[in-house]
This record gives sequence, structure tokens and C-alpha cells, in this order.
Amino acid sequence: MTKLLKLTDWKSDYDKSGKKKKSLVTAVVANQAGEIFDLEGYAAVGMDGPSLVPLAFDETIDMPLGGELMLMPDRRPILYNMDNHRFETLEENPYAPGEPIFPVAAFNSPGYVISYVSAYREDEGAGYLPLFSYGAVGWYRGKFRSAVILVDKERRQDLRLMKPEDVIAGIRQMKKKMPANRLREHLEKCALEYGCPAGKNFFLGRYEAPLPTSGHCNARCLGCLSLQKNDGIPHSQDRIAFTPSPEEIAEVALEHIRRVKRSIVSFGQGCEGDPLLAADVILPAIGLIRSDTPDGTINMNTNGSRPDILQNLFDAGLDSIRISLNSVRKECYDAYFQPIGYDFSDVKKSINIALQRGKFVAINYLNCPGFTDTPEEMDALTDFIRRYPINMIQWRNLNFDPVRYLNIVSVVAKHGMPVGMKNFFSRIRKSFPHIKHGYFNPPKETFSKKP
Repeated sequence: MTKLLKLTDWKSDYDKSGKKKKSLVTAVVANQAGEIFDLEGYAAVGMDGPSLVPLAFDETIDMPLGGELMLMPDRRPILYNMDNHRFETLEENPYAPGEPIFPVAAFNSPGYVISYVSAYREDEGAGYLPLFSYGAVGWYRGKFRSAVILVDKERRQDLRLMKPEDVIAGIRQMKKKMPANRLREHLEKCALEYGCPAGKNFFLGRYEAPLPTSGHCNARCLGCLSLQKNDGIPHSQDRIAFTPSPEEIAEVALEHIRRVKRSIVSFGQGCEGDPLLAADVILPAIGLIRSDTPDGTINMNTNGSRPDILQNLFDAGLDSIRISLNSVRKECYDAYFQPIGYDFSDVKKSINIALQRGKFVAINYLNCPGFTDTPEEMDALTDFIRRYPINMIQWRNLNFDPVRYLNIVSVVAKHGMPVGMKNFFSRIRKSFPHIKHGYFNPPKETFSKKP
């Protein structure tokens, strides 16, 4: 059983007599059949590392459209008993003795960062949770309420704008235009089998098109979506099994650029390794794209491990990069990314090269309440941005078992009490007003616009 970090009591929203001062959100749990229901008399609880916080109405929002609710197996919910004014770990339904219950978490829509993890205790022998983020959620006056922060209003991955019939029509159209293109065929599988929003957007002719290329990676990320060394964690999608040719890449990219205003094409997707390891085909592909048109934003999502290669890609016409980070402290970065043959100093060198070249630099900042919002992490990120004046922070939820993650990073570094994700976010905004904040890669037409 993984050790659960020490939990602290919470009393700030009650006066000395125990009278409630804030409207709390009712707890929701699930039974063995997966049916979700609320528990009268109990408030939902959010977990922020070692802190437990009953969810208040004004600390939550109506659960965003497109989010999903999940039962958390091998775990018991930690709830707040509003009559006794205390936290309780419930083994069974208090209104149906003998009926086991399970915690419920929200996997929120793109553009939202969770401010609290759904509170729970692991059973003995519990396995890893699947690769999702597990946001705290509750029920209030007929609606689910989610503990999240909105970081991007763009509807790029709004599933309501991705009607299945339209996606299928786009697939048929692209199949006629490029019948022999293996990358187009791969994206078809992504869109239909894995429900990939980026793949769907290519066939719909919207926003950003993915250009997965690399079958290899030089990191062993704990939360890798396409390749897992940990037998207890299933990967969510298969990694691309071939390397598309420069011509195949350019054909897909140019098709998207020609029909989409402010278009973006991006290397480095969830269904591949790191694109810097496929530079032998990406470099000539960028050359083919740029020999045809100066339009469109060519972006790369990468770990930034090969600054020498990145320099050549900039020369060829790469416009922007997004570097993935869970932390800017080397020991915590290494604990999650487990780099092979490169060092965190290489990542910083890549960022520095891009900034010197005048390229747009974003960091893909993987957040987990209880770690990301500790004073040590906050101070480290502040110092990092002062040294490396990046253009944008893309705030993302870390899709990994939250308690296991906190235990892993706690082994390699010390952490104080978290200050809260909202406070952390607010401090970064105030300290660096020039930085853009969001979730999605922006087109180059907006690079110079103020936040």
C-alpha cells in the first residue's frame, strides 16, 4: 500500500460554535455498479497534498461541458461530516450499511486546471490509477461542481463542435486527396479509434493539425500515454509504428495550412516519442513546407533534449516550441521524466537558444495540486522565468496517480505546505504580466499580442 501523506484538519469556514459560514458542496460517491449519487450530510473534500479542504460553492464552478466523472477503484472517499465537523473515511454507504462506496473524481475538459484532487485513502494492495487527472467534484442544487481554474477559453477541443458525421466526411475527403499517405491514415485511426481531438481537427479543417512522426523517445515519463514500462499502468493509445517520409509529412501539413486561416501544424503528439529523435525526416519536411509557403505556424512539442538539433530546425523554418516540464528543479524533473542520455541543462540550453533566435517559447507545465503549489516549486518557477523569459505557460493537468506522484517527488526534494493553486497562479500572473497563459499552442499571428 502506498503511504498517504499526513492530512491536516480544516476549520477556517466555521466559527467557534461550529456554525457554517460558507455553502459547502455535497459529496458524491459511487457504488460497485458505477452508479454515482450524492451523500446528504457530507461535503465533498479536495486534497492539496497534505491538506484537506471541504469544497465550498465559491471555490468551485459548474462542471465544464465535456468533462467526465470517474469511479476510483481500490480506494475509499474522504468526506467532511457536516454534523460532526470532522473528516471521515467512509468504508460503506452510511445510509445503506454493507454497501461499499468509492470516491468519484472529475476528468475536466481541456482549458481547465484542477485546484484540488478528489480526496481518498487507498486500500491495502491498491493498484495505480489510470492515466488521468483526478479533480475534486461535488453536487450543489442539481449540478455537479468542479474544483478547477479556467486557463483558456478557446473552443479548440470542444467536442460539441466535432460532430462524428463531420469528422467522417472529412476523413473521406482527405482519403481521396491523399490515398497513399500513411500519416493521413494514422491520423484517421487517432480520430476514430482514440477520439483524439487534434486528429479530429485536421479532418474538420480547424485550428491545429498533428504531425506525429517519432517512434522513439529518450525519456521514460511516468505518465507516458503511448508507452508504459510499468505493467500496472495501461497506456491510453498506441505509439506510431512507422516513420512517415518528409513528403508525407509535408503533404498533410500543406493541406491543413492551405485551408485553415491562422493554421498550426505540430510535431510532438501523445501517440509518439520525442520528435527531436526524428529530425532526419522532420528537417527536410519543414524545408518542403517552407519552400511552398511562408504561411502557417510550424510548432514542435518536445522535451528539448537536443539543443543542437533544435538549432537546425529553427534554421529550416520552425516557428515555435513547447517544452514539457513538471518542475524546473532538476531532481523533481528527473524523477518524472527519467531522461536517457540528456540532462536538464540541455533542456535549459534549448530554451535559451530559442529565445536568442527570437522564437516563441512555451512551457507545457504539468500541474499536480500539493506539489506544484508548494513554496519551493513556486519560488523555483519564478527564478526560472526571470532567467529564461519564456513567452507562454500552457497550464496542464498531470495525468498520473496523484498520491503516487506526490510520494515519488517527496523522496527527491523537500516541500512545504502548499499555498493553493489559485494563489500560485495569481502570483505568477502578477510577477510576469507579459507572459501569455493558456492551454493551446497559439498561431504566429498572435505571438506579439499582449496577454
